[in-house]
Amino acid sequence: MTTLKELTKNKPTVEWKQRMDEDDDLFTDENIAATNEVLNSYTNSLKKLGANTTEEDILECVKEVVIKFNELNDKYDYFIETMEREELCDFIIEAARIAGFESEEDITEEWREW
Repeated sequence: MTTLKELTKNKPTVEWKQRMDEDDDLFTDENIAATNEVLNSYTNSLKKLGANTTEEDILECVKEVVIKFNELNDKYDYFIETMEREELCDFIIEAARIAGFESEEDITEEWREW
């Protein structure tokens, strides 16, 4: 089973940096750094919840990270397109699952504007 620490090493931004280096102009050092900061904050929040966490606590972390990405996407000229959305959602949902939230649904959809 993957841990949050292992998951954090495989953030979507690893691939984004490669795509930027291959001349994908969707990404900048700034939006990648900001994305890393938000994802790190999210996984750290999940880690702090501890073993006796509730699904409501986890969903509150999901809501916070999604809202932060709404703001980042606006700030950095809407760099989250279809592929990036899927990569971010997969990461967010997998981290929530590792923290103890079981769902087959897209738990980001309620707050997501990207």
